[in-house]
Amino acid sequence: MFSLFIRNLILTILQPGIVAGLIPYFIARKKINEGFMQNWVAIQYAGCFLFALGLLIMTSCIVSFAVKGKGTLSPADPTKKLVTSGLYRFSRNPMYVGVMLILIGEALFFQAFGLWIYFLIIFFIFNVFTILVEEPRLLKDFGQDYRIYMEKVRRWI
Repeated sequence: MFSLFIRNLILTILQPGIVAGLIPYFIARKKINEGFMQNWVAIQYAGCFLFALGLLIMTSCIVSFAVKGKGTLSPADPTKKLVTSGLYRFSRNPMYVGVMLILIGEALFFQAFGLWIYFLIIFFIFNVFTILVEEPRLLKDFGQDYRIYMEKVRRWI
């Protein structure tokens, strides 16, 4: 169990940490200080709310993958069991939804046009990766169980 925790921690830092943290930092670094120093308006509060919601969703999914799926968020170290409970009852990809909410929250909070472009690029990449790589792999790994799950639950929301 400790090994699974460490693998999830490392992969969380490497994957969503880079996509939703490090790269947005480099894109909006000039706006970061002014975003925190100015008086906040409604859009900053909305950005914080969406960021926190996305972080909560993503964290919940990572925990579900570890506890219920006996694996990690990485396709290189996937779950051993198909996770269809919790947030996965409503979306086949709630972790990606969580990351998207984090990115929207950052774009709103910092009001950085570059973050909106980055969000669109990441959303496109997530779509392509999910359709061309993840879904075929899950069908191969979990067969009819995943096919039934696909029929019951939408890809995003």
